[in-house]
Amino acid sequence: MFEIRVICPPGDADQVAATLAAAFHVGPIRRYPARDRQRMRLYVTEEPHANTTPASARERES
Repeated sequence: MFEIRVICPPGDADQVAATLAAAFHVGPIRRYPARDRQRMRLYVTEEPHANTTPASARERES
């Protein structure tokens, strides 16, 4: 699992969120204003796929 933080102009936030959602299996994307109040911070957390098994389980199956 990983988390990505993206800082971007507010007008790009929807496109960035859609692109990340298309590239990864993500949970809800959290949006906050950046400290400068000019940009947006997006936090994206990857969610495990339902059909994914941990590496240790795959090794035992081999």
